[in-house]
Amino acid sequence: MIMDKQEFRKRAHQVVDWMADYMEQKAHYRVTPEVQPGDIFGQLPNQAPEQPESFDDIFEDFKEVILPGMTHWQHPAFFGYFPANNSEPSILAEMLMSTLGAQCMSWLTSPAATELEEKVINWLRDAKGLDASWKGVIQDTASTATLCALLAARERASGFSINAEGFSGQENYRVYSSEHAHSSVDKATRIAGLGLANLVKIPVDEDFKMLPEALEEAILADLENGFTPICVVSALGTTSSGAIDPIEAIGKIAHRHSLWHHIDAAYAGTALLLPEFRWMIKGHELADSYVFNPHKWMFTNFDCSVLFIKNAEAFIHTFSMTPEYLKTTQDDHVHNYRDWGIQLGRRFRALKLWMVIRSFGLEGIREKLRHHLALTKMAKKRVEIEDNLIIEAPTDLNVICFRFVEKSLSTTVLNALNQAWLQRVNQTGRVFFTHTVLDGKYVIRWVIGQTDVLQEHIDLAWTVLMEELEKVKAALL
Repeated sequence: MIMDKQEFRKRAHQVVDWMADYMEQKAHYRVTPEVQPGDIFGQLPNQAPEQPESFDDIFEDFKEVILPGMTHWQHPAFFGYFPANNSEPSILAEMLMSTLGAQCMSWLTSPAATELEEKVINWLRDAKGLDASWKGVIQDTASTATLCALLAARERASGFSINAEGFSGQENYRVYSSEHAHSSVDKATRIAGLGLANLVKIPVDEDFKMLPEALEEAILADLENGFTPICVVSALGTTSSGAIDPIEAIGKIAHRHSLWHHIDAAYAGTALLLPEFRWMIKGHELADSYVFNPHKWMFTNFDCSVLFIKNAEAFIHTFSMTPEYLKTTQDDHVHNYRDWGIQLGRRFRALKLWMVIRSFGLEGIREKLRHHLALTKMAKKRVEIEDNLIIEAPTDLNVICFRFVEKSLSTTVLNALNQAWLQRVNQTGRVFFTHTVLDGKYVIRWVIGQTDVLQEHIDLAWTVLMEELEKVKAALL
């Protein structure tokens, strides 16, 4: 029987009860599943069902087949990558968004969605200390936002001719980022038709921050060789180590050479809600765009990425396309956010931001952030007092990059040992870490930012790390 409204009401209560149980019990799951490639696929039927199936059967399969194959990103002992946080008010907002099922591409298609988006973006702009003249738009991810910024930079440089006529073959455009910038910059350069060979990777200093003088040298060399520099992407929190590029110095260079300056603050941007971290964004007013992800460290369900723009008109000129069937009588008086990016169709993402901000309050969000930062300091001290552990990058926020060292061992052997250590830790299912490579050294990344992480989870992580390190040393040394 196909689900009717009465059945929906009954099942909705059942699902919400399960959701509430999950939120209470998530720490009791393995963080990562015990499955091999193909295990889940093999349990699913080869053909779609011809007839309706009961919700009881479907939900049972969810619990017995799907759930055992999930990595629990909301587990308080999830310390890998960057957090992709959620929270109770954000989940409730997602439920309301799905129930309304609105396609929020323009003001007319849902006036409240457009106006709420503009309002919450202004709230965040002011709460983060950004230039009050900047406008913003919600994108799905920072990868999309970075691509949009690069496309806008391309069109500004070409006088908006590439959109109209395509590449002439004479452009020779160049884009710049640090060696540690996110791979989305590489992908955006490819998709924008600029060519990966024209992405110039700028060296970093001993703290893995872009060297401004190296950026200037690269730009001058390219100008000398007939290239046209159009954009630089700085990282406010690199993926590997959380390094903060010198925004002000980069901004001055970009301004001097008329480059579009895009600031990728996807993860670390949330920290600007804390006044004590506003130093990170000094000089941002010279930039052209800035992106951060509330879906990382601001307790808002994936996906929700906020892109701030200095000159919205240049952005709209890049992306606006209004066929007759999309024209409305309000177009000259409102924001149609479909014109602020790639997607025509848009979800009502502003609703979850609104509910999160109102439910926590800015001070409640700050309190959680400071709690995470305090836990990070405590964890860092534990690493520092161990004779054979070393921290390989500055810990400006809540990312600790560390590894086991032994003077008598080569880098190759140490890399293998640290890799084996990480694998053993993750195989326990009790905690989860990821890694990166810094200056050729394999390091473990400990990211402390999950919504509900507590001291007890730091204690658990440390216990598992030390237990598995002893086993690895016994096996390999």
